[in-house]
Amino acid sequence: MPSLEINVECPVHDSFRVQQVAGMFDVPLAEKLEQRFAVELPGDDEPWQVGLIVGPSGSGKSTVASQYYGERLYRGAEWPDDRAVIDCFGELPVRQVVELLTAVGFSSPPSWVKPYRVLSCGERFRCDLARALGRSCESRVSSSEIEVGSEQLVARSSELVTPVIAFDEFTSVVDRNVARACSMAIAKGIRRGSIGCRFVAVTCHYDVAEWLEADWVLDMATGELQRRRLRRPAIELEIHRCGVAPWRLFARHHYLSGSLTPGARCYLATWQGEPVTFCATLPVITKRNHRRFTRIVTLPDYQGMGIGMRVVAAVAELHRVEGLRINVTSSHPALIRHCERSSLWRTVNVKKSGASPSGSKRFPSYRSSTGRAVVSFEFVGAEN
Repeated sequence: MPSLEINVECPVHDSFRVQQVAGMFDVPLAEKLEQRFAVELPGDDEPWQVGLIVGPSGSGKSTVASQYYGERLYRGAEWPDDRAVIDCFGELPVRQVVELLTAVGFSSPPSWVKPYRVLSCGERFRCDLARALGRSCESRVSSSEIEVGSEQLVARSSELVTPVIAFDEFTSVVDRNVARACSMAIAKGIRRGSIGCRFVAVTCHYDVAEWLEADWVLDMATGELQRRRLRRPAIELEIHRCGVAPWRLFARHHYLSGSLTPGARCYLATWQGEPVTFCATLPVITKRNHRRFTRIVTLPDYQGMGIGMRVVAAVAELHRVEGLRINVTSSHPALIRHCERSSLWRTVNVKKSGASPSGSKRFPSYRSSTGRAVVSFEFVGAEN
């Protein structure tokens, strides 16, 4: 376990007002002001995945993180005003960028094609988080390029497989709902291995610790390092059958269309009284007692927490109890990945180029998936 001792000093520039303040508040003056930090941090070679450096403003969080993590500490970056955020991840393939954005709970493709400057504060924070994590992808690319080198380079490349990324001022600029959602989303991504790095949050907000499920916490207020795997609070949702009116709140966040077919069976999920997820189902045109999900949207502030697909599964179970079969068809990588991993869903169809154009001719009002790769899953429930 590395021990870190840091001495920070700055000169005192004498002036009349400095002397006044010193006299008014009995502040001792010297040529230099000094502060010392002595802490312990887990080493890179130790088995951990998520860490947290927390403490009040001025307690030395950023100083310690900067000294220990160096260039691995993300402090923000410039975003061009004339480019979409999806274009601002260097040479990373678009699928990898989508994985990063989804992993931090930014799952709204309509916002991916906008410039950073027009996004909300919460969306900007998620973009910064994704960009920081993108460094781990760049490290893996670099390591693969030098594996054929000398033994020394090969050894170095193996170290880069699971790099450490630290993020300063974590959740400092967002409301606490976004903070909880982002913390939970990134913890899930790290632990499932979809991001490919370890993560250290540096923040003054103690409330993110349990949502990050941090393996260790360095509290700069006391200087103590605690090794503990915190458990996040339970999320209890209420699902209501509703009309189409709540859709207005969710429509602009859907990745295909803001329209909703009249006669759709609609459901609204709330958390602590606040709307979080909307979904709707329609009959399958050519099959009796068979329905499909036509809209699934979780509001941006709550994306990344796993709420959306839990609501979908609950609504699907309601349909199954009625004796109805129900499918979900999507091109969204996060939804496809979830259903592939879940025992509640069974893959029934994969179309690399989407639906046949003939279906659109027979049913002009039906929005087909022609030209988009889609996967269809049927809900089978927990009993199968």
